Amino acid sequence: MRPNLMLLAASPGSSQLVQFLPFVLIFVVFYFLLIVPQQRQRKKTQEMLANLKSGDRVVTSGGIYGTITGFRDTIVQLQVANQVKIDVARSAIASLQPEESEEGKKKS
Repeated sequence: MRPNLMLLAASPGSSQLVQFLPFVLIFVVFYFLLIVPQQRQRKKTQEMLANLKSGDRVVTSGGIYGTITGFRDTIVQLQVANQVKIDVARSAIASLQPEESEEGKKKS
């Protein structure tokens, strides 16, 4: 038992490394559990915003449902009802609505 204590006492640099190791492990865990999924989600959202086209049904971050009728720079024009069009920022588009199939329209 005594020789092991002498080895630990002889290398003070290794004790600092052992004390620093839990912080490194916590950072690695946070990186893979929080940062990587957030980057994937942001990339997916930016790709969706870049691929918007007229006729797409979307939902804004404020909860407004509409159909895209036009684009101007960073502004998207949505038709929310007959003869009612609003302008929203492209970044305010939260998601695309799935297109309804023929069966979905018959059930409504």
